[in-house]
Amino acid sequence: MKITYYGHSCFAIEVKDKTLLFDPFITPNELAKSIDIKSIKADYIFISHGHEDHIADAISIALNTKALVVANWEIHTWLNNKGISNTHPMNIGGNKTFDFGKIKLTNAVHSSGLPDGSYGGNPMGFIIETTEGNLYYSGDTALHLDMKLISEWTTLNWAILPIGDNFTMGVDDAINASTFIKCDNIIGVHYDTFPYIAIDKKQAVDKFLKSGKKLVLMNIGETIDL
Repeated sequence: MKITYYGHSCFAIEVKDKTLLFDPFITPNELAKSIDIKSIKADYIFISHGHEDHIADAISIALNTKALVVANWEIHTWLNNKGISNTHPMNIGGNKTFDFGKIKLTNAVHSSGLPDGSYGGNPMGFIIETTEGNLYYSGDTALHLDMKLISEWTTLNWAILPIGDNFTMGVDDAINASTFIKCDNIIGVHYDTFPYIAIDKKQAVDKFLKSGKKLVLMNIGETIDL
């Protein structure tokens, strides 16, 4: 399993010859100017919620790649109305097996409105279970006790958590979240894109280390093996 980071909360997972793209927000991100969205490959696009900083490039990339877009019912309907017909609606608590593995949708404590002001439904997270490893992407969320259920459902190899504070969990709550989900290997997202969520990266890494955990902060465009 490989992961490529495209900035903010956008990343792609390569597993079983399929590419899973999450929360595509690239062209409006000044920090991701080096990324050409036309070069991005995707077999699936997963959208955690409707905010622009998670969906801005979803339509363009879906049209370019013909990927199947997985989102909640409200975003699925919104995309259909925008001309994206290759969608699969899901909701919190649901499971679905695809050709790369199984997805389970989890609760996220946040808000969700679409860029045009439409109702975006409930925000969500994703558990991805595959023969190459298991991963949890929380989406934008506060720390919440439902995270303790995740370790009852699966054993995680990696988790992707927001650490930028202000709109989501900060570093300290992300450390607690990693304890709740029983996963010590964390990739941080949703930081530095805007002044509101700027962080001290060295301090963040050090705090995780002092807690006996590993925080990986990837460079935009970087690919690593998980």
